[in-house]
Amino acid sequence: MDTLTRMRAFIDVVEAEGFSAAARRTGRSKALLSKYVRELEDDLGALLLNRTTRQFSLTEAGHTYFRTASDILKEIDNLADLVRENNADLKGRLRVSVPRTFIDADVGQSLIDFAKAHPDVSLDIVAEDRFVDLIEEGFDLAIRITKLEDSAMIARKLCDFRVYACATPDYVARYGPLAHPQDLSGKPVIIDTNLRSHNNIRFQEPGGGMMSVAVSGPIEVNTPHATLKAARAGLGVAMVPDFIALPFIRSGELVTLFDDYVLRDRGIYAVYPHRRYLPAKVRVFVDFLSGWFRRSPLQSD
Repeated sequence: MDTLTRMRAFIDVVEAEGFSAAARRTGRSKALLSKYVRELEDDLGALLLNRTTRQFSLTEAGHTYFRTASDILKEIDNLADLVRENNADLKGRLRVSVPRTFIDADVGQSLIDFAKAHPDVSLDIVAEDRFVDLIEEGFDLAIRITKLEDSAMIARKLCDFRVYACATPDYVARYGPLAHPQDLSGKPVIIDTNLRSHNNIRFQEPGGGMMSVAVSGPIEVNTPHATLKAARAGLGVAMVPDFIALPFIRSGELVTLFDDYVLRDRGIYAVYPHRRYLPAKVRVFVDFLSGWFRRSPLQSD
């Protein structure tokens, strides 16, 4: 039995967090996986897993072996993908980290469309509002909605976006005139606590300088979708990404304020680690999303 087979069995067991779960996921028997892991430990002369009937954990040697073995197998698989790219259909599992804001918005349809176009690629989408460690947590790539900071990762911009100050026409009639961002001071504003500045909203002067306006309001919440709902209810001004707000702006339910002061350095990016052999499925996925956003009617006018 070759080392790669034993190595794959060990990684399958660790990723599934148990022999039974790994057996269900891989279609191999629990006994066979246990045999492969035991042979691997015998060959290495080290215990990799602590296992009892109720508990499962990695030893210190197991942690070290898992990290390095995972990288080795990824490189082997990526090289195989590269060679097969022009001769076979794309197959395999693609693990993607996405913000909830993305997956819950209309732009999340891009992932569904990719899955329909490539049925042999199994998308494992993990939606959560944090910057995951792609390498440490085993992700192939991430979608990030941000002003991209310096990073050791490779980033490809899929599209630009703006964050609009939105309110209902009734709100504007009640609290206006609202001609300059400073006019928000003392007015009801919906606070998105995901924003780093929280109660200080940043705007960009037409000449390029930055300004900050201190605000307060009736609701603080950590999702743009909730701030949008609150704005539509007339509770205040909300700062909302265009790919969420545009349908309501175009319908006239919401109006935008201070358009000349909107930040212009935001984008949606596909981010992935530096690798010697970029997996074909990652390359095709990013190309697909790039094309999807070029054709999307959800972009700002």
